[in-house]
Amino acid sequence: MRRKQMAAALAVATATSLLIAPQALAQNSFATQEIKWQKCFDTVPPGLPPGSERLQCGQFTAPMDWNNPNNGKTITIAVSRTVPKSGQAKTTVFTNPGGPGGAGRTMPLIFLERQKLSESAEIVGIDVRGTGASSNVTCGLFDALGATDPRDRSKANLDLLYGSMELQAKFCQTKSGELGRYVTTDQTVKDLDLLRQLLGRKKVDWLGYSGGTWMGAYYATYFPKTLDKIVLDSNTQFTAPWQAIFGDFGMGFERRFRVDFAPWVAKYDDVYHLGKTGEEVRQAYERTRAKLAQQPVTLPDGTYYPMSLDFLLVRAQYSKYSFDGAARKLAELAGAVSPQMTAQATYPDASTATLNSIICNDTPFRGDRKYLERDAVRDGARWPLLGYYQLMGPCAFWDRPNVNLKHPNGIGVAPTLMVQSVRDPATPIEGAQKAHAGFAGSRMLTVKDEGDHGIYGFDNSCVNDIVERYLVDRVTPAGDLTCPGVPLPAPGQQQAGVLEQAQRLAVQLGW
Repeated sequence: MRRKQMAAALAVATATSLLIAPQALAQNSFATQEIKWQKCFDTVPPGLPPGSERLQCGQFTAPMDWNNPNNGKTITIAVSRTVPKSGQAKTTVFTNPGGPGGAGRTMPLIFLERQKLSESAEIVGIDVRGTGASSNVTCGLFDALGATDPRDRSKANLDLLYGSMELQAKFCQTKSGELGRYVTTDQTVKDLDLLRQLLGRKKVDWLGYSGGTWMGAYYATYFPKTLDKIVLDSNTQFTAPWQAIFGDFGMGFERRFRVDFAPWVAKYDDVYHLGKTGEEVRQAYERTRAKLAQQPVTLPDGTYYPMSLDFLLVRAQYSKYSFDGAARKLAELAGAVSPQMTAQATYPDASTATLNSIICNDTPFRGDRKYLERDAVRDGARWPLLGYYQLMGPCAFWDRPNVNLKHPNGIGVAPTLMVQSVRDPATPIEGAQKAHAGFAGSRMLTVKDEGDHGIYGFDNSCVNDIVERYLVDRVTPAGDLTCPGVPLPAPGQQQAGVLEQAQRLAVQLGW
């Protein structure tokens, strides 16, 4: 009898091993590869921060589909890093600039001037799957955003507007091919943990901005034992679906525009001549926009349509140091102008395509064209600067794969530090507060009287000190904290925030 039981048990064990062995073997084979680090450039290009010669680049291979890693289909992930001058890093920090879909290999350069961090940690930049120098997705350079004015609610224009969104979904999914279905948070966090293994680290830290807060929260949820210190700066409502997050865009940008930007421009009416009150400045924007709708204006840096003006002002809300350039351009357009560059990847639109893939694949979109029409009218009336624009519109027409993300609740995750300005336009504080409430063990560092997007690593010494005490000194705050914001600058005062610096460096390097 005992012999029969042993034989049966052996048979079950053998059958079970046959079921699990292929995936385990595949994962083991990916985990045994070696990243061959080399200098990112032989000669440091001018304009890069001191110490940039220490930036190393490499790449590794990951399965296209982590749920079927043995099918022979693989992708490449491009990474970078800086290490302390001593060569001995106490910790490893993974960074992410957000997007989602932002290429991240320039991020380590941004922290070279944060010596307390850069001389303690190996800082890693990552072009996540889909974007940058990693295996790319693309929408075939088709982009519905800004193709027609969303304030025009005539039937003919609505057909153009929502027809282009449907076409956007088809372009993205067709041109990205099979990979597009696997550009998801579920797949990406597994790439990240493979990278951790390849670096030989039992645990790593996370420093993510904007959409990188979503990625960090999910990485911690999927691999709670492998993340140690977690900094989430400018937080999405990562405990909710993407649709709820993008639904707050109009509100966040309108508040920043009316509370910070327009009154600031009015304060310096002797410079910009756009009005002596915030409301007068806002009306100057509306009048200029209406004129551009009747007749676009061509300037040395391009042709301006109503949507061009909208996007100019929307971009300016991310950082107080962008206010001056946007105000001068608005004044030039109002009376009759600084060029915007975009980073080049293998596909020029890889970042856009990755964004579309992640937000449309990750979580379901509830609603159809009729819903979109009603939603635009409602949000546009409340928040005219950006409310009519529907960045998630293509998701209503998306052939969504079967993706079921784990829900981030913070249970079992290391205490997380969330940094948040009260008037952040892209990731409003209301969503961040909900994420904080739903993510166990998190601490919120609220930056008062501040609206910039991306705070740590720039010019707020209070925030920098608290984050580095947590990341470097390994001291977790006992509870929630506050810091004062940085006052708005005078006209002509120019600096670039953390995310702007990373983007500018990417443009300069052709990354």
